[in-house]
Amino acid sequence: MHPYHSLTRNIIRNRPRLILITLLMGLLVACAPVASPTAAPSAPSEATESTETAEAATTTPPTTDLQPVTLGVGFIPSVQFATLYVAIEKGFYADMGLDVSIDYGFENDYLLLTATDEIQFMVGSGDQVILGRAQDLPVRYVMNWYSEYPVVIFARADAGIATPADLAGTRIGIPGPFGASYVAFRAILEAGDLTENDVTLESIGFTQATAVQQDLVDAAVDYHVNGPIVLAAEGIDTVQIRMDDYLHMPSNGLVTNEVTIDKNPELVADMVQATLQGVAYTLANPDEAFQIALQYVPEAGGDNEAINRAIFDAVLASWQTQPDYVPGETKAADWQAATDFMARIGLIEQTPAVETLYTNAFLPTAPAGDE
Repeated sequence: MHPYHSLTRNIIRNRPRLILITLLMGLLVACAPVASPTAAPSAPSEATESTETAEAATTTPPTTDLQPVTLGVGFIPSVQFATLYVAIEKGFYADMGLDVSIDYGFENDYLLLTATDEIQFMVGSGDQVILGRAQDLPVRYVMNWYSEYPVVIFARADAGIATPADLAGTRIGIPGPFGASYVAFRAILEAGDLTENDVTLESIGFTQATAVQQDLVDAAVDYHVNGPIVLAAEGIDTVQIRMDDYLHMPSNGLVTNEVTIDKNPELVADMVQATLQGVAYTLANPDEAFQIALQYVPEAGGDNEAINRAIFDAVLASWQTQPDYVPGETKAADWQAATDFMARIGLIEQTPAVETLYTNAFLPTAPAGDE
């Protein structure tokens, strides 16, 4: 088993943590608002971020006579949560009788809290659900939000790197051997019939854009709305190798627990429907949605608005429903491929049954022939 990084602090103190689940805490590090076009986007840092910052960022809209629901999401407010802000601001949750509060923190904490029914919903990735189920946590994925995995390996356009096989012999920068970045890195290497022995992997923290710009590494692993967007603002063209071109793994979506599914299925259906309405409205009205996001993330405006708008525009593609899918759907074949991959590279020791990982039963539009 690869020695994974583990967090030294949690937003919610005194909770037991699962070592394997800390692997996926990095999935939403791309969600920090960008400070300036010349600097790499902000990312969680044990040295600079405090639990008080995340706790103070919690959004609680004023509502009355509605059922309170806490939705745990990754890290801090960001324009990349625009669809959730839209669902609150346009009243989609309220129309379902829900008073949704967004709570910002670390995904490994929220996975435990969701599994134990201390909160009912979180935004999490498919690989995190697989890790949780492999540890016997009763969590289940009920709605897809990001239709593509957001992590890529990127390089300067003139670096001669265009396919996974081209990475042989290169220096690749990565925040560290953990998180969604490591999952995508291993999947892309596998697509090129490469192993870690075929490249030089360098832990560079969250300095991917600078490292590529200054030729400190040949390529770097990052979210497609981070490093490549920062370099584009500097006039530097990049090539991106996307994991999705080789392995389609369910990405960010709505996750709940078996207790809520069994005892309050109406709540799950209402939460799914309102969240999907937020996604649809954002895609249909991006300018309005971005302005709504700025109300929730004011630091993304002003001098930072141009780069954050570029990030917002780039992430819109990740919210589009893929061909042959209905909104919110994931497919058994994708879950099986993801589970097989994670077992193959040693991220899980026991393989959970695919049918325990997800359900499409709460989607407003029923998928054709695939539960």
